Amino acid sequence: MAGTRTLTIIKPDAFGAGKAGKIIAHLEAQGFVLKAARVMHLTTAQAGTFYEVHKERGFFGELVEFMTSGPCMPMVLDKANAVAELRDAIGKTDPAEAAEGTVRKLYAESKGRNAIHASDSDEAAAVEAAFFFPDLA
Repeated sequence: MAGTRTLTIIKPDAFGAGKAGKIIAHLEAQGFVLKAARVMHLTTAQAGTFYEVHKERGFFGELVEFMTSGPCMPMVLDKANAVAELRDAIGKTDPAEAAEGTVRKLYAESKGRNAIHASDSDEAAAVEAAFFFPDLA
């Protein structure tokens, strides 16, 4: 059974460009309920730990550098089938390939500056949410 919670992060590019409110409104209009949120500037250690699953991939260093380049906004969202629903709502990683009306089509600059992170499984969502919100029940 699919879970009802997932984690998303409004990345530094979208947050710095003042798009956070529009992204949150977009997600709420699609039925997501905001359960927790915070604004933070990730350290290199935090970003490296969070994205450790990508450590062996060529883009890891660039991703860590990007995620530490400015404030971001991690959030826990609630909705039935949350992970799949959020991934549909944000669209493909490359905004040029994202469907019309998705977050990335509307607000992302490029494949590397793609506005938003979304957990890719219920298991990842639980781990990622606990990373930013350890006291969230």
